[in-house]
Amino acid sequence: MLVQSLAILVLAGFVGFVVISKVPNTLHTPLMSGTNAIHGIVLLGALIVLGQGAEGVLNKVLLVVAIVFGTINVVGGFLVTDRMLGMFKEKPGARAQQGTNGERR
Repeated sequence: MLVQSLAILVLAGFVGFVVISKVPNTLHTPLMSGTNAIHGIVLLGALIVLGQGAEGVLNKVLLVVAIVFGTINVVGGFLVTDRMLGMFKEKPGARAQQGTNGERR
């Protein structure tokens, strides 16, 4: 069972690397937002499994590690997404500096 799980983990990592390397830079932000949402689901699933009483110390440790890394990914991803979206917002003084024709002074 452990070997199968490790094989699935390695294959998932390889497929993830190949898929991410093929995505153009302009699509990284929407892809990152999607993976944040998916990781939120993973985080919720880990909390449910931990709440139902996982057996064995190794399983509990792996669940806690999954919850910690999932939380870091979700929070960090949303912070980065918010910062990137902030780059597209108009700055407060920018409109006052524009002329009547929309030209900047």
